[in-house]
Amino acid sequence: MNTTRLYLNSMLLGLLGAICGTAFAAGGQVQHLSGTLSVQRGDGSVRILSQKSDVNAGEVLTTQKDSYAQINFTDGSSMTMRPNTQMKIEAFQFAEGRPQDDNALFRLIKGGLRTVTGLVGKRGNQDAYRIGTATATIGIRGSSGETLDCTQGCEGVVSGGDKVQRGVYHTTYTGSYIMQNNSGSQIIGEGKFGFVKDATTAPTILPGDPGLNLKDLPFVLGANQAFKQGEDCIVK
Repeated sequence: MNTTRLYLNSMLLGLLGAICGTAFAAGGQVQHLSGTLSVQRGDGSVRILSQKSDVNAGEVLTTQKDSYAQINFTDGSSMTMRPNTQMKIEAFQFAEGRPQDDNALFRLIKGGLRTVTGLVGKRGNQDAYRIGTATATIGIRGSSGETLDCTQGCEGVVSGGDKVQRGVYHTTYTGSYIMQNNSGSQIIGEGKFGFVKDATTAPTILPGDPGLNLKDLPFVLGANQAFKQGEDCIVK
């Protein structure tokens, strides 16, 4: 009788552990939110997110007018989505004991992202962390920067966004990033602005800020660590 009870208890604990692992298998979590952030799931359903909502690979996130959202990921990285921004998490894979499997690809469809990188891309393959845009791919060689896809215009994304030339911009705050497409590549160092007009034009370095006014953000990235999977799911 005792043996049977112990066996059943073990089965129950295993099942609860599996449920907890599944429930907290998200790649990231909304850390701060000002305004409206929505998600389109893989099944096509759309819902409004709130602070502490989980986000996963395959989902499309969209901020509305005057809305900002900061998302923390499990590798310690963070990103802030600016207003009128749409971004798809194409892939996110991070396992603490398997750096060779790291993979993060964020598809910036429109608008702007400010990013602080985490362990993905730093502890193994440096090309494991990428930001894809309509005209170029941004790879990390540093720690923090900002990418704007203004190929459809950036009105409402940043102050002055309606006046800048259409294309993709990137500026680096710390370290360096690489901007590349089939026409060429360009390393963007600290304080520099990179620009790509279209997919057939090589990336270039601009002489300075083209008028993007990127300093206006309600959140300070890097102030909070990524959430821990399973921290609220305790099996006793």
